[in-house]
Amino acid sequence: MNYYIAVDIGASSGRHIVGWKENGEIRTDEVYRFPNGVKSEDGHLVWDTEALLGHIKTGIEEARKKYKNIRSLAIDTWGVDYVLLRGDEPVMPVYAYRDGRTAEAIERVHGIIPFAELYRRTGCQFQTFTSIYQLYADKMAGRLEGVTDFLMLPEYFSYRLCGVKAKEYTDATTTGLMDAASGRFDNEIVTALGFPKELFTDTVQPGTRIGSYEGIDVILCATHDTASAVEGIPMTEEAPYISSGTWSLMGVKTAAPVLSEQAAAANWSNEGGVGYNRFQKNIMGMWIINELRRELCPDAPFGTIVDEAKASNCRVILSVNSPEFFSPESMKTVFDKKSGHLLQTPGDYFKCAYRSLADCYSTALDELGQLLSRSFGKIYIVGGGAKNTFLNDLTAEATGKQVIALPIEATALGNLKVQMHSEEKK
Repeated sequence: MNYYIAVDIGASSGRHIVGWKENGEIRTDEVYRFPNGVKSEDGHLVWDTEALLGHIKTGIEEARKKYKNIRSLAIDTWGVDYVLLRGDEPVMPVYAYRDGRTAEAIERVHGIIPFAELYRRTGCQFQTFTSIYQLYADKMAGRLEGVTDFLMLPEYFSYRLCGVKAKEYTDATTTGLMDAASGRFDNEIVTALGFPKELFTDTVQPGTRIGSYEGIDVILCATHDTASAVEGIPMTEEAPYISSGTWSLMGVKTAAPVLSEQAAAANWSNEGGVGYNRFQKNIMGMWIINELRRELCPDAPFGTIVDEAKASNCRVILSVNSPEFFSPESMKTVFDKKSGHLLQTPGDYFKCAYRSLADCYSTALDELGQLLSRSFGKIYIVGGGAKNTFLNDLTAEATGKQVIALPIEATALGNLKVQMHSEEKK
């Protein structure tokens, strides 16, 4: 029996899942789980990449204790964040996307290349944390001086395991620097912004072997976790999906990027998939639930939170995709201000949050249908949020669509699927 390790790292936790094929189906076993989260350092939000690397190695050892014939491993994480290197030395700190360092950089970038032109070339939605703005903030701070390499987080961790620096396509499409038509970094954008051209080498496709770690092949899967999640959804037809975690990513597979002015105005993004385009939109997601829980009832189980939300008579719906919800000092304060202080009990806050998420899903689904001139009867939900039957029911009610909730580790399944396909091609 051949075994494979999916190292799936999210913004709040990571996990090592061993997979194998049995009777034509992928079977899985979670062998290691570890916490993750941003840290505050000198007034900025940063990632502890050395601690994460330590967990990656520990999880691999735990997998090896239980399974003997491990053929390969692959790492996926969230997009947009990266590590700069000078030779083999990382430039510290490694900033987290929720850090607020890009405000001036955004103005400078758009002064050089207006967003409409950026979208026409890259198809990448506007987000304050997209890599293009983070890199320009690095340039303004002098952090690009002497830099020899720019690796997205999964690429960096893979390099630390096997010593090979390589860029993977799906994660590169989250940077705001990829030409949507060619699937390569856009040299005209790179030159206009004064970035070192040598940082933006060609990418490889998911499934590429780049080296080995203690006898285990290191593969670059679809290293952007949403790309792996979409690849892991067992769809029977091309229907919209929601990958529901810290963020809720709603989208649908398309054969080619959608670069219309209407798509730009509605702020939909085109990102790489395994042989297809993902046309999708960021929605705030479980982040708002987790932050409310941290303030209101940090010790309450999520089952209790859902029960209290169900019992609440709150009918308030807020636009939770507004920037104020992105990284506030107090999520409760934002809900208070936006609701006109109508929320009283913890159940009210959570009922408002869940109903507001479902309403955002409905609005986004309507936009998607209009942009593609298509109608949809179903929507697939995967990820941690798929386990929340209350939110699923609210989503079905708000959208009027059949909700197919799959409480599976879709990201790990997509990661494993790419590894197994790579093995089969040998």
